[in-house]
Amino acid sequence: MKFSYTNLNICAGNNESLYAAELFSNEIFERTRVKPSVTNASKNAFVTLVTDDSVDNKDTFIISESNGGLIITAKTIRGLIFGYSLFLRKAKFISDEILLVEDICGIHKPQKKIRGHQVGYRTTPNTYDAWDYEQYFRYYLDMMAFGTNTCEHNTTKFGKKEMNPLMRYTQSEFVTEASRLADTVDLDVSLWHANDDSETEEEALAIRKKLYSQIPRIDAVFPPGGDPGNMYSDAFIERCKKISDILKKIHPNAQMHPSAQAPHSYRDWGDTLIKELNKEPDEIDALIMGPNHAFPMHELRKKTPSKYPLRFYPDITHNLRCEYPVNFLEDDWHFSLCNTLSRESVNPRPTELRTLHRTFAPYTIGSVSYSEGAHDDVNKMIWSALEWDKDADLREILLDYARMFLYEADEEKVADTIFLLEKSWQGDPVENPCIDVAYNNLCEIKRNSPSLSDNWRFMLLYFRGCCDKLVKMRRAFENMLLKKAKAHLHNNNVEKAIEILETPFNADYVTLRNELNGLAEKLFKLIGIQLDVEHYYADSWERGATLETIDNNVSDKAFFTEKLKYSLTLDSHERAAFVNRLLNRNKTETDEVYYSVALHGLNTLGVKQTGEFYMDIQGDRPYTKETPLPMSMTKVFDHFTFRANFGGFENNRDYALTIAYKTDNNPDILNHRITVNGKILYEGAQYGGYKNPDFDNELLAPGFESATYLLPSEIFINGTLELEISEPDAGFKFCELWIKKQPTIK
Repeated sequence: MKFSYTNLNICAGNNESLYAAELFSNEIFERTRVKPSVTNASKNAFVTLVTDDSVDNKDTFIISESNGGLIITAKTIRGLIFGYSLFLRKAKFISDEILLVEDICGIHKPQKKIRGHQVGYRTTPNTYDAWDYEQYFRYYLDMMAFGTNTCEHNTTKFGKKEMNPLMRYTQSEFVTEASRLADTVDLDVSLWHANDDSETEEEALAIRKKLYSQIPRIDAVFPPGGDPGNMYSDAFIERCKKISDILKKIHPNAQMHPSAQAPHSYRDWGDTLIKELNKEPDEIDALIMGPNHAFPMHELRKKTPSKYPLRFYPDITHNLRCEYPVNFLEDDWHFSLCNTLSRESVNPRPTELRTLHRTFAPYTIGSVSYSEGAHDDVNKMIWSALEWDKDADLREILLDYARMFLYEADEEKVADTIFLLEKSWQGDPVENPCIDVAYNNLCEIKRNSPSLSDNWRFMLLYFRGCCDKLVKMRRAFENMLLKKAKAHLHNNNVEKAIEILETPFNADYVTLRNELNGLAEKLFKLIGIQLDVEHYYADSWERGATLETIDNNVSDKAFFTEKLKYSLTLDSHERAAFVNRLLNRNKTETDEVYYSVALHGLNTLGVKQTGEFYMDIQGDRPYTKETPLPMSMTKVFDHFTFRANFGGFENNRDYALTIAYKTDNNPDILNHRITVNGKILYEGAQYGGYKNPDFDNELLAPGFESATYLLPSEIFINGTLELEISEPDAGFKFCELWIKKQPTIK
């Protein structure tokens, strides 16, 4: 269908539909600079908005064609907004006409009951704390454009004034107005409200009674079981029941949704939670599955009484040190990208989110995602679209995103570029051509559509493309310097090697790096995103402050430079020996093993790791600027067990196993165990083995230590070795290991 700009009147018959019509008219004006008239006369309307109580529910809407125009019918304003947003997602604005790219008539009904995102106003997010009410309302409408029906806000103690320089309101006054604004468009409101370990029960209930009385709309309350909170599960459920009673006296239709997020203090927290839920208290309405969960999704659903549906709390905002890190099926995001882009950089992950949704959505009635800012904007829209229709075409969702928000640009190129940005994070940047193609595409879009320089969504994508390009340029350059420097080190020319390693970057690199500073300032003005701490008041380096981490190490250049400068303090003989040890740190012969979690990943071990391990990334942390660590130590595997299969060892030969652990100094650990080919090699206190402080001081980073265990020849089976490291209570952390021949004794 086509509609001329000269005849864009919108018809609406009552207050709800009139308000929706005004919102729709504003959207058309934003795109065409022609504002459609809003009238209650239905004749010749290009779109008519109608509310009808007979529609199944508030989320369903119906679009039909009549007299060359469209009729959008829904139960409330919520469905009308969903309906006109579908129109906008499928519309192209060409010359003086609006062209619908497909037939949108029919009954549109979502598959999931709850489809929401957390947009909490507090100090930790990298964007939301800078917003005013108008920006929040705009974002409500943006999220609703892809089917969101729930916004989630954060609450703490009533009247608590935890604020930063960007915040205009206290949290309690903000959540009151944010709830009212949500209600104007019939958007459900969920409150994330953690238990405060310092509160008495009487204080906690009094705070909630006062807060809930103040907030005009509450549809659900989400108290996390942990993260934060340290309440044992039976006391937690009892507290939730009492809060639920207060909540429902004030908001009768509101629901209590506690989460099965377990505090780390209690090993049996989850089992006790299930015992309490098996009593089937009526005060609980659903259970939330989120980070630090007591059980994986399948186990939680299997153990939880069917009376309680599960609501998902997916982390779509974090890239590392989180529940679903980048490339979460393999957990192999390259160390150079981990180091520089860190935890909350701009992160469209369309195909990964589809995999996540296909894996976990069948267990749930829907979700409210965890978000800490606008950097995950693409992810929000993708997730909402998949919650509406699990079989939605992923590329079509991105085309919709482009038509909805970047309508000046070629939607095909935008969609392709978002896919490329995700693929830019696969493998070593120097081996990934997607980085260059994505960057070039973004530059082309920017040239062809100059107005997009004031569109924060495009500028976020462009900023990300520039970051990826910068990391690739620097890594390629530093790899080249290292290669040249090592050639001189083989001739014991340390001074020349240092000179090479300190070669400055070229002009193109410097120009691109400087552009990031300008983009950060622009984005702060456009959307309030805080890309550094000093200038834009980011909560910390880890909270999306990409400029704090973008210059972090991407190669061993800094580590080698520091060590070589140290070597100049040694006499010539000691220096030569030290440099030789440095050059050969990771080298082994063909019948030996060197393995690094960061360099080699988990897929090279010949066996899958079991359970839910944690990858503790080190390379983005501030200490690495002053104390550079080798890239081989930038990822620390944190779990209760580690398994690996190795082969190719010489028969009738003793070897030694050396493991580099993260220092823990936990005297309570007495069951650290090393098992080889089913035989216990070591069992006892952490970590056991032989110590080599000289090796640790020279070649490991501070905070790490090595332990060496003898592998007698008889422990091997036809040159193979099955290794298991385990500790059943607190677990262990390690980053690399060596299996090297022992000298033959004659």
